[in-house]
Amino acid sequence: MSTDFTLHAKGREDTGKGASRRLRRLAGEIPAIVYGGKKDPAKLTLIHKDVMKALENEAFYSHIIALDIDGKSEDVILKDVQRHPAKTIVLHLDFLRVNKDTKLQTKVPLHYINEESCAGVKSGGIISRSMTELDIMCLPKDLPEYLEVDMENVELGTTLHISDVKLPKGVESVALSHGTDHDLPIAAVNKSKAKAEDTDEPAADAAGDTEEAASEE
Repeated sequence: MSTDFTLHAKGREDTGKGASRRLRRLAGEIPAIVYGGKKDPAKLTLIHKDVMKALENEAFYSHIIALDIDGKSEDVILKDVQRHPAKTIVLHLDFLRVNKDTKLQTKVPLHYINEESCAGVKSGGIISRSMTELDIMCLPKDLPEYLEVDMENVELGTTLHISDVKLPKGVESVALSHGTDHDLPIAAVNKSKAKAEDTDEPAADAAGDTEEAASEE
């Protein structure tokens, strides 16, 4: 189980909204929590600028992170990020401990490729995405950075579902593990509104011509 990211953290005892605000305002730090495994949850603080830099990399959201807590390292994944609604500020982070022998459940991004060369787009359609990430289960060593959805051969009027995503070996869909009735749509190629209106116009004209002919008779 390899880690590509390292974050340094300190344990903290102060809790509550007041303590969290003081951390962010005075020390440039943010509160966090790490939980899971056989250990009790632990409250932490991290340097805000280090967190912001890490979050700029999409891979950070779906990679094993080496979380150094007061000199002791734990392997974790990021489970939740709470952001300020109006400012570029992270308010809180949640981390989940991982074990190399235990399957973990997390979300990974869906990368849609070949959209410009999509068969349905060439026929005048537009791509509509229903999902941008997928819930998966796997061992930490099998955790993918992202999953590709190839749109090149998708025809107009076609809908792709979770089952159409090619999963790497050792990775399974959480939704599909509950049965095929959970095979939700992830993307579709639909007729564009402009094309639909163009198609409807001749039909309307034909109807008008029929009415005129009937009135003349």
